[in-house]
Amino acid sequence: MRAPAGEVHAWVPGHNQTLCGRALSRERFVWFSHVGWADVQPATGRHADEVTQVCPRCAAGMGARRGERRWSRVDPRP
Repeated sequence: MRAPAGEVHAWVPGHNQTLCGRALSRERFVWFSHVGWADVQPATGRHADEVTQVCPRCAAGMGARRGERRWSRVDPRP
């Protein structure tokens, strides 16, 4: 099964853009309609192994709180 990797953005089915306003076709995004927003969150999601960053504007649009710490994956090797 395919899963998202890299920077992830929130997308509402039926729209041609992300919640932060980027056009899917212009940015050449690949969308995963079978993966929910909660599943790509690095702290709790099951499809978040390859996620490196979550778009802060999309996270705010999906209900993230302002004081929450931003999450990014760091390679543990020196």
